[in-house]
Amino acid sequence: MDKIYRLCRLDEWQAAEAQGHLLPNADDQRDGFLHLSTAEQVAITARKYYAQVPDLFLLGISMTAVEPILRWEASTSGEVYPHAYGEVPVSAVLFAKPVPRYQGQYQFTKEIFTKEIFE
Repeated sequence: MDKIYRLCRLDEWQAAEAQGHLLPNADDQRDGFLHLSTAEQVAITARKYYAQVPDLFLLGISMTAVEPILRWEASTSGEVYPHAYGEVPVSAVLFAKPVPRYQGQYQFTKEIFTKEIFE
């Protein structure tokens, strides 16, 4: 595994680009870290926390770039998730792209995780 992922709204990604680093949302501020996911966890996270977000973006983040601030911790469900304790620079983001929807459901196909370009 060489990437971890962050879900965010378009405006959150635009603000991160302007600031030079990912900004914490309300949940991140409450918990004291940036919530991240593995490829296997992204769809679950999207359904649970972002179902009503019309402009969801997937950010692919280099694990190597954030290794010094990365911790793997159990969530309330017991599953282990990556958390970033510190600023994640925009330079660590390998790609940022909108998550497509079909019949109201987000679609996390293999291609969304492999295409490494900014869109």
